[in-house]
Amino acid sequence: MPSFHVRTAAALALWLLCAVSFGAMAQPRAWLDRDSMNAGETVTLNIETTSLSGAGPDYAPLAKDFEVSNNTSRRSFERSNGQFVTRSLYGVALRPRRDGRLTVPALSVGGERTSPLTLVVAPVAARAPARAGDDVFIESEADDADPYVQQAVGWVVRLYSAVPIVAGQLDQPAPEGASFQRVGDDAQYSRELGGRRYNVVERRYLLVPERSGEVTVPGARFEGRGAPSFFDDMFGSNGDSLRTAAAAKRLQVRAMPANAPQPWLPLRDLQLRYQSAPQDLRAGSAATLTIEASADGATAAQLPELQLPPIDGVQVFAEPLQSDENFVNGRPRVKLTRKFSLVPSRTGDARLDGLRLSWWDVGSGTARTAQLPALSWKIAAADGSKPAPLPTPAADAKAASTASPIAAIAQDPAARWWALAALVFAALWLATLVWALQRRAHPAPARTGAAALPAATGEGAAPPIPSSGRRGSLKQVLDSGDFGEVAAALCALAQPPAADVDELIQRLDDPAQRAALQAMQRARWAGGDGPAARAQLRAAFAQGPRWRATATHLASPLPPLYPPGR
Repeated sequence: MPSFHVRTAAALALWLLCAVSFGAMAQPRAWLDRDSMNAGETVTLNIETTSLSGAGPDYAPLAKDFEVSNNTSRRSFERSNGQFVTRSLYGVALRPRRDGRLTVPALSVGGERTSPLTLVVAPVAARAPARAGDDVFIESEADDADPYVQQAVGWVVRLYSAVPIVAGQLDQPAPEGASFQRVGDDAQYSRELGGRRYNVVERRYLLVPERSGEVTVPGARFEGRGAPSFFDDMFGSNGDSLRTAAAAKRLQVRAMPANAPQPWLPLRDLQLRYQSAPQDLRAGSAATLTIEASADGATAAQLPELQLPPIDGVQVFAEPLQSDENFVNGRPRVKLTRKFSLVPSRTGDARLDGLRLSWWDVGSGTARTAQLPALSWKIAAADGSKPAPLPTPAADAKAASTASPIAAIAQDPAARWWALAALVFAALWLATLVWALQRRAHPAPARTGAAALPAATGEGAAPPIPSSGRRGSLKQVLDSGDFGEVAAALCALAQPPAADVDELIQRLDDPAQRAALQAMQRARWAGGDGPAARAQLRAAFAQGPRWRATATHLASPLPPLYPPGR
């Protein structure tokens, strides 16, 4: 009977675990194919879920601000982490009932809820496209008609079709005197013009002028075939041939101003912020600082690399830059994120001057600077104790120059310990010297065949064991820090500190520790097994790093403390 209850409890626990796992997998994701639009157009809302319930989204909350149409769904099966996952994708066309800043509410799907989204709807443009009323026509425009040289310009091509298209090709030739590339995927929506409903295909390009003066952008071209009518089917026709082209447009590119900051960075806007910053620092332990830069009117390749100013007494290790690029309001935007590992090498005060980036505001035609505020820390010792207070500077320069060193030692507890240790070491050295001179005056007969003592240091000697404080700090980083912090902490423990992980591997004597670092690098950069690499690191560095012996031992001018035969 007890075994029956045990089996029942185990089965119930397994069922609950599966339910929790399925619930975690079923978290839906929602997104719009664009964040802004004009009134009278449509936007596509996409919802993706891995729920096994099979129930579609509840679109009822959308009726307040949107007209809903063209519901679609698609289901696929894929293998993820050794398990088969059912993934469902739902799509629906939304037509706003009003302009302004609208919110797409959270929707229920599969027992879970999506996150709300924001959509900006501009009023109906007063100017309709010149060829509105044709069955098919093309409209193209730049987000800035008179940009600066090397300014990132968004170029948008829209293909309008009032008739169904079954096949076709849309081409946009590249201009001379500018770099030109397509970005992102095509957006598709509908728009009403002159009483006719048009299906619109919107394609985006990035144009960067390479010289000042006039730059001509050739017109886009479309060739395709419309859907066959009833009479086309009777006579074996494949449908009407469709062909249209847009007119070429000219951009007046302005030269770089004489008072522009260097490096030259033309933008609409630039914002810097600390995404995360440590509250305190500890000697020998790594802390993470994350900086974020958001630029309107540029790509990641155009922005300078994010680098911290030097910090006195703190080593800085930068991780690879992360970038997120998109197209908003017809022009590029980018968000750069970079993490830095800060590893203090001493206690006391530390200050980070704020990062500064100078840029040119293309809207107002003025130079601007984005700057982060400065940060200050009190670096604690490796064991967590607070650093000793710094001595107060003398009010009078003459008094400071004539201050007694003995008085300074008496006022500083740390200095007293160092002074006492120096005195003890000096006394021991003098006693050893006197004893050695006496032995030299009365040498003992040498004993033949005596085996030489092994060297105190060398390849076969055990490396020094790190202090308990450093072992504790390293263990904390190995348990909870990311691989960048682990690398920074180990590099800082080397004396002198290692420049990177490759140099660290060369200076380690333990093959297991070198193998653990190589596994960490594979997990960090080459898609290796992260949990296995962390477990390997913990096991290999449980007793601290083991360094190769590099010191060269010279013969001592003093006689040996233990002469042969004694």
